[in-house]
Amino acid sequence: MYVAACRSSVGPRVIITAYALAAMHDPISYFQAIILGLTQGVAEPFPISSLGHAVVLPGLAGWNIHQDAPYFLTFLIATHLATAIVLLLLFLKDWVRIVKGIFRSLRMREIREDDADARLGWLLVVGTIPVGIIGLVLQDPLRKLFASPSVAAAFLIVNGIALLLFERLRKRPPRPGDYLGDGDVRIAKLSWRQATAVGISQAAALIPGISRSGFSMGGGLLVGLSNEDAARYSFLLATPVIFAAAALKMPELLGSQGNGVRGQALVAGLCAALTTFFAVKFLLRWFQTNRLTPFGVYCIALGVAGTLAFAIN
Repeated sequence: MYVAACRSSVGPRVIITAYALAAMHDPISYFQAIILGLTQGVAEPFPISSLGHAVVLPGLAGWNIHQDAPYFLTFLIATHLATAIVLLLLFLKDWVRIVKGIFRSLRMREIREDDADARLGWLLVVGTIPVGIIGLVLQDPLRKLFASPSVAAAFLIVNGIALLLFERLRKRPPRPGDYLGDGDVRIAKLSWRQATAVGISQAAALIPGISRSGFSMGGGLLVGLSNEDAARYSFLLATPVIFAAAALKMPELLGSQGNGVRGQALVAGLCAALTTFFAVKFLLRWFQTNRLTPFGVYCIALGVAGTLAFAIN
C-alpha cells in the first residue's frame, strides 16, 4: 500500500528506493536463498556438513542473516525436506523392497537369514530410532548454542579430521570390485549393534560443522563396509531422519515463523532438490574407487580459512 501511494505522488527514483527499502526487511533475499539452496543440495549428501555451510557461508559473504533466529531454522527445513524427497525418489525401488521385507517379516513373525530386504529394513529401523530420540531432545538447544560462524568453522575442522581418521581406522582396506554385486545384501550382514552404532553416529550432525553423511559413512567404514556401501547405507539412513525432522518443523514454516521466508524457502528447496540429485549420483560413482580423504582435506581448509577470516573481522 505504501509503495502504491508513492507511485501516484512521486517519481521513479523514489519508487525504486521504496522497493529497495521494502526488500531490506526480508530476512533472507531470493539471491541468498538460491545460493543456500544450491549449497544444501550438495553439502547434505557430501560429507561436508550442510548445516555448517549454511552457518559459515553467510558469515563469509557478509550477509545479515541471524543463524540462531527461528526464521532461519524454519527456512532450512524446506531445503532439508527437498533433499529427503530426492533421496526417497532416487532409492524408491529399494525402499519399496525394504518396506515389503519389513511387512513380510511381521507377517511371518521372523527375520529369515536369506531375506536381505527384511533384515536391511530392520537395521534401518534400529539405526533410526536412537538418533530420532536424540534429535528430538537436543536438536534446537545444540543448534542455537553452536549456531555462530566461528564455532561452525571450528567444527568443520573437527569434521575434516574425523573423516581422515575414519579412513585410517577403517576395519578393512578397499578392495578391487568392492562395488560389484548387491550392496544391500552386504549391508544386511551388519550386526544389530553395528547398525545401532552407525545410526547413532548421525547425531553428531546436530552440531553445525559436523556432517551427518560424513559420520554415518565413517561409521560404516569402521564396521567393515566399503566406501560405496557406507555411502549407500548413509543415504538410506538419512531419508527417514530428515523426513521426520522436516515433518515436525513444517507447521512452523506454514505458521508465523515462516513469515517473510516462505517464498524464499520454496525457491531454496527447488534449488536443493536439483543439486541433491546430481550430488548423490556423483557420490555413488565416486565411492566405487575413491575415499573420504579429499572431503576431509576440504573441510579442514575451509574451517581454517573461516576461522582466520572471522578472527580478523
